[in-house]
Amino acid sequence: MLSPTHLEALMSGLWETFAFAPHAEINLEANPATFGRETARAFVRSGITRVSLGAQSFDSGVLKTLGRTHSPEDIAKSVNLLRRAGIENISIDLMFSIPGQSMQQWQRSLQDALALEPDHLSAYNLTYEEDTPFFDELQSGVYKEQEELNASMFELAHETLTARGYRHYETSNYSRPGFESRHNQSYWSGRDYLGLGPSAVSTIDGRRWKNVSDTPRYLHQVAQVGHAEHEIELLSRAQLDLERIALLLRTDEGVPRRHLTAVDPGRIADPVEEGLAEWRNDHLRLLGRGPLLVDSIVSHLVT
Repeated sequence: MLSPTHLEALMSGLWETFAFAPHAEINLEANPATFGRETARAFVRSGITRVSLGAQSFDSGVLKTLGRTHSPEDIAKSVNLLRRAGIENISIDLMFSIPGQSMQQWQRSLQDALALEPDHLSAYNLTYEEDTPFFDELQSGVYKEQEELNASMFELAHETLTARGYRHYETSNYSRPGFESRHNQSYWSGRDYLGLGPSAVSTIDGRRWKNVSDTPRYLHQVAQVGHAEHEIELLSRAQLDLERIALLLRTDEGVPRRHLTAVDPGRIADPVEEGLAEWRNDHLRLLGRGPLLVDSIVSHLVT
């Protein structure tokens, strides 16, 4: 959403303020057809090393359902612009289980995305969030969730992308070797993170806070007291372990045993006996249809 001028001003300020690690991954989210050649070049000048492109679908009808203004052709043009500008790490975001979307449309989107040879792909299931038109249509009965179709689409993505050499390293994420998202891996493994700006959340040394949401209040509080912290929470070791279980179980490496000491062994045994999980290298990891059922398995373990 930022102009090249604003983006470069922001990034130059960050470079001056923080000591970036050598070869740091600096990721930018962008939508197709919202930038041109000069903006793509500004990404590179600003130090951006990775762009996550919100394509969502390569089907015009599905894009219309989602309210997207770009076309399938725009996605290919945007990828080419990024490549020519010098961005070597490109991720494409796709969505499935969209109302009216068929298996054939989903398969074509996967194939069209692969034809662009991205380094990383995210395949997300549409979730119905409250206070959205999609949720309202679901509540009214216009849209219906189809669990079997959702499962088939998930499995098709897994089969299609892994067959092309992509590592299914997290429930919704696939990458070529060495192109896993460092940003997301930090969240899943429970590393500290700093959020900047209104509404941003940070977690450092077991202390979590959220900045005030209102921009004028945010600016005023920073000017008055030097920070915009609003909601503060001190996390116990038990709470952090629960988060590790919920997040690491989504990854192909799984949860180290040390985070499971407070979990009833019988609850751990249930998904193992059902063929949904296994112990490997002292990690509990999902297999088979386990990744598809990750939310319910996590709920079973920690309830």
